[in-house]
Amino acid sequence: MNSTWKATERAIARRLGGKRVPITGRARGSAPDVAHTWLSIEVKHRKRLPRWLADAIDQAVAAAVEGQLPIVILHESGQRHDNDLVLTRLSDFESWFGSIGGDDED
Repeated sequence: MNSTWKATERAIARRLGGKRVPITGRARGSAPDVAHTWLSIEVKHRKRLPRWLADAIDQAVAAAVEGQLPIVILHESGQRHDNDLVLTRLSDFESWFGSIGGDDED
């Protein structure tokens, strides 16, 4: 039986045209979860994401006008902005960058 996080990694790999790298095929931090030609893909599967995070992306989506990519910038107090994180919905990423992979399940 496959675990849910493995199934999620496989689904993302198929959707983005990559290949899941099994844990046995890599040392921690030596390779991404999904091998891809131009993306380094690390997949994190959680039972529930923080509500504030979903609210932030909903706000960015609601404020976006045609031709804009809705993103959320996550900044940790006291850290350099070079280390800020950029978050967007997978569907928006695909719409912006075009089809980069396989099927579009989920």
